[in-house]
Amino acid sequence: MDAMFSGGGYGAEPLNDTERAAIAAPPDGEAPPEVRGEFPAFLEQELSRSLAGSLGREMTALQLRAPIDLRVNTLKAVRNDVLAKLELAGIEARATPYSPVGIRIDAQAGLAALGKSAIFERGLFEFQDEASQIAALLADAKPGERVLDLAAGAGGKSLAMAAAMRNEGEILAFDDIIERLNPLAGRAARAGASIIKIARQRDGSLWNSAKFDAVLLDAPCSGTGTWRRQPELRWRITPESLGRVQATQARLLADAARHVKPGGRIVYATCSLLASENDDQVAAFLAARPDFVLRPAIAVWQTVTHLPPPPGMGVFFRATPASTGTDGFFAAILVHDGAVCAD
Repeated sequence: MDAMFSGGGYGAEPLNDTERAAIAAPPDGEAPPEVRGEFPAFLEQELSRSLAGSLGREMTALQLRAPIDLRVNTLKAVRNDVLAKLELAGIEARATPYSPVGIRIDAQAGLAALGKSAIFERGLFEFQDEASQIAALLADAKPGERVLDLAAGAGGKSLAMAAAMRNEGEILAFDDIIERLNPLAGRAARAGASIIKIARQRDGSLWNSAKFDAVLLDAPCSGTGTWRRQPELRWRITPESLGRVQATQARLLADAARHVKPGGRIVYATCSLLASENDDQVAAFLAARPDFVLRPAIAVWQTVTHLPPPPGMGVFFRATPASTGTDGFFAAILVHDGAVCAD
């Protein structure tokens, strides 16, 4: 036990006398929900509210290993061709059940080299969870439109929208933490996505004075939906850090509204399971901005894909590991109806 709790490297700090005594005399009866579900105790009420009666099922699903999902780059390939190339490489893969451009690969030998493979270097696919692919599709980015990716990070959704737009139009990618954008130029070149412009300052010359047809805001969040892939995030979240990220979400939503033309749309998304980062943020925004209205996500999905909706596709899109087999994800479409000017 001392070797496990040495405090060295990534190891936990040494146990104190109270902790050693607790291990030596474990309590009788069933463990409390936060122990069974492996989540911080302070989140129990919020998770229970957010997940209704499925808290135990979802927390169990979040303890399982996540598959690897790929998004086929339709600027260069179609899904069946990429599946065939993966088969030739000895990799067992299948189409994702909901995204029309997704491929799923379960854990197996040889995956470590996939990111250096010839088909990856040729730009035929990107690594992207299926729920994230669905959120990008809900942006409904059309050829010729002007789109803002307001919290672009490394640009995965910018690349997905460029493919949906058939590389026609303009995508402006921005992130408050500029360093996150560094991989995007290389990724866009590999994908053949020439319509993506990278803005390294807010409201600079690349923004122009014209507003955008769509703003995708994949907002910074707690990451509770990604605990399968990043289990350490369970223990890094605190009430204080959650409060800070919620304040950032509200600020970015208000900023997104500033950039949308009348008739345009904001797609607000998070990889969080928490209603305080999802439903509550949307409700607060709509209360402050009566010139925006909700468009049901299911209506957008049917228009864009003509496919049956995945579980959790309704007024909002809610993905969870147990219900959709994906990371946890949320998306809402907010349309600027232009009836009231609140700028």
